[in-house]
Amino acid sequence: MKKVVTKIVVVVLLVGILFGGYVVNKAFTSNTKFQEEEVFVYVPTGSNYEAVKKIIAPYVANQDKIDWVASKRGYMENVKSGKFLLKKGMSSFSIVRSLRLPVPVKLAFNNQESVDKLFERIASQVEPSVDKLKAVFENEQFLKENNLTKETLLTYFIPNTYEFYWDVTAEELAEKFAKEYKRFWTETRLGKAKEQNLTPAEVYTLASIVHKETAHADERPKVAGVYLNRLKDNMPLQADPTVIYAVKRESGDWNQQIKVVTFNDLKVNSPYNTYRIKGLPPGPIFMPDVSAIDAVLNPEKHNYLYFCASVEKFGYHEFAETYEEHMVIAKKYSEWVSKQGYKR
Repeated sequence: MKKVVTKIVVVVLLVGILFGGYVVNKAFTSNTKFQEEEVFVYVPTGSNYEAVKKIIAPYVANQDKIDWVASKRGYMENVKSGKFLLKKGMSSFSIVRSLRLPVPVKLAFNNQESVDKLFERIASQVEPSVDKLKAVFENEQFLKENNLTKETLLTYFIPNTYEFYWDVTAEELAEKFAKEYKRFWTETRLGKAKEQNLTPAEVYTLASIVHKETAHADERPKVAGVYLNRLKDNMPLQADPTVIYAVKRESGDWNQQIKVVTFNDLKVNSPYNTYRIKGLPPGPIFMPDVSAIDAVLNPEKHNYLYFCASVEKFGYHEFAETYEEHMVIAKKYSEWVSKQGYKR
């Protein structure tokens, strides 16, 4: 009897070992075929298991092993959408487990030239397409509820880095950006805007001009002070960046390089040409940095009404209180530009 029991035990152990080896081979041996250390795969919303198989096919050495693990782990009926990380040398078990753990996306945007460019930037980082973003953010009801127009829509977006999952919806994006907008426009900032007799959208619009005028954050409060002085004196802003924006907008060629504004450019018939219209343009010409927004809210107090690019301290400007002083500076700059041979 003992011999029979012993044989049964041996058989059971052998079967266990063989089955264990089978499981190890199926689930726990390397099953990738890419050379990079890691790759990301994207599973669209509504995908089924067959769709996932096609998505991961370029990275998996043996799909049958994935099928076996997916079946045992109940993944076939519970596919998740999102962005997922696969690492070189992963086993089938690890791959299936990874496909259940979506990776957050760091959605970053700043320095966008227009709403369209912003939507392209967002759509390149998360699932919603440009069309879906437009359907939500350019909807008349959305604009009305948030006291926006198509011209001021860009002011709704505060440049920052946001964390989402790749399959976030356009509606969820709108909700998140609304919270960020309210978080940014604190009572302190709103109070400072009121002191300048500006709405948050107007602050953002002026900040876009200030940002375009100078790349140096330390000079922005001084530039902002000039424009605020002009607004208070009912003078046209005469901001070259608005003319450049107007020329590009009217021509539809957003990629053209305009280094020097010509007299012909100043004639462009556009509500964004602040040489032709008084006050602020209908909306921002750019997505300004927070430093530019805060420069408008915390401008330098002075009597300057004019400024011109400096030929001695490149990137900065020289400031003047009177037109006569300004013309001396402008003549010096004009002569320097002529020597550089800039042409349009």
